[in-house]
Formats: sequence, structure tokens, C-alpha cells
Amino acid sequence: MRGQGRKESLSDSRDLDGSYDQLTDSVEDEFELSTVCHRPEGLEQLQEQTKFTRKELQVLYRGFKNTGSFSFQECPSGIVNEENFKQIYSQFFPQGDSSTYATFLFNAFDTNHDGSVSFEDFVAGLSVILRGTIDDRLNWAFNLYDLNKDGCITKEEMLDIMKSIYDMMGKYTYPALREEAPREHVESFFQKMDRNKDGVVTIEEFIESCQKDENIMRSMQLFDNVI
Repeated sequence: MRGQGRKESLSDSRDLDGSYDQLTDSVEDEFELSTVCHRPEGLEQLQEQTKFTRKELQVLYRGFKNTGSFSFQECPSGIVNEENFKQIYSQFFPQGDSSTYATFLFNAFDTNHDGSVSFEDFVAGLSVILRGTIDDRLNWAFNLYDLNKDGCITKEEMLDIMKSIYDMMGKYTYPALREEAPREHVESFFQKMDRNKDGVVTIEEFIESCQKDENIMRSMQLFDNVI
């Protein structure tokens, strides 16, 4: 944006969402926030839509916009596309190939399927994972595994998930991962989850089985105090 159009855009963004300035502590941060192409929703609105406090939203926003893979100098959009997301995620798993799993994760955060993840998308998903009820978290996990979003998990989908996790962990883990391990995990998953043995796992079967598994329930509670 240049000239008058840019000035009007800056003015409108401030007027539209002045409350969001509370996410920052300095004039510099306030200016940065007002000039992004994608203006996040108001602070009060995000507090209502998520289970994060004002301070937590502030911390999350700063982390979101300052991620190394964002090119804010070229276009400070405040929105992550799939390639950005994969680059970001790869930094956490340098020993393996996280690209496939990152794509699955990106699709789970991209709830409106527009090919991008905004800050709103990010905190909405994170709120479920970290602060949601057990049912909320299990529903989110099911949506991650249901790759084609048809309401059930097939063995093929679960195998794709398991292979992507093993790829992400890398070939040099100890003990070494066996080539047949992903398929064995899928068979174990279906023996436990596929209650009526019809070859697919529904959301009802998934939630019921997970709730009866003490290990899964304990793992769900690990997220309670992350932030």
C-alpha cells in the first residue's frame, strides 16, 4: 500500500481494533501490529473465543509474528501458508523429515480450508489442545487423523499418519525403528478402537476407546500446564 491508501489503512486498522494494542507493551510493537496486512481480531473477542488470558494471548501473538520463517519484511501478512508451516515445523525435528506430518497438522489448524493459518486459527486450535475438555481434545485429535474429513478414520489414513510420525523421528533413533512398525501400530490401533470391526473408526468409537485407556488419558493431561 502507498500514499493515502496506506494512511487510511493504518488509521482504519487502529480504529477498528484499538483494543488489540493491549497485546503489546511498546510504541514500536503497537506500530508493528497496526501495519500487518492481516489484522487479528480484537483482544476481547479472542479472550471470549478461547480459554487464554490477555497475557497469554500477548505471548502467543509475539511468538506467532516473530517466528523465524515469517517474511515480515517482504509482506507482514501475519498469515502462515503450508510451506511456511512446514519450514517452521522442520526446525523442531532436524533429524527427520517432518514435512508430511506438518501438512496433516496444518490442515487440522486450517479449519476453514482456505490454505492459510491465521493467528485466530492458531490460538483457536491451541486453546482446544491446551485448555479444552478431554472430549474437546479427543475431537481435535480425531479431526487430525481423519485426513479426508469424512467422519471416520481408515487404516490407510492411520498408516499415513504413523509413517509421517516415523519419518519425522528420523532414521537414527535409538532403538532403531523397524520398517514394519508403523503398520503394526495401525493394527493395534484398530484392534482397540474399531469396536464393531467394520474396518473404520468413528468419532464415537475413538472417544469411547480413548476414555477407557489410562495411558491416553494421562497423556492428555500433560498439556494442562504448558502455558
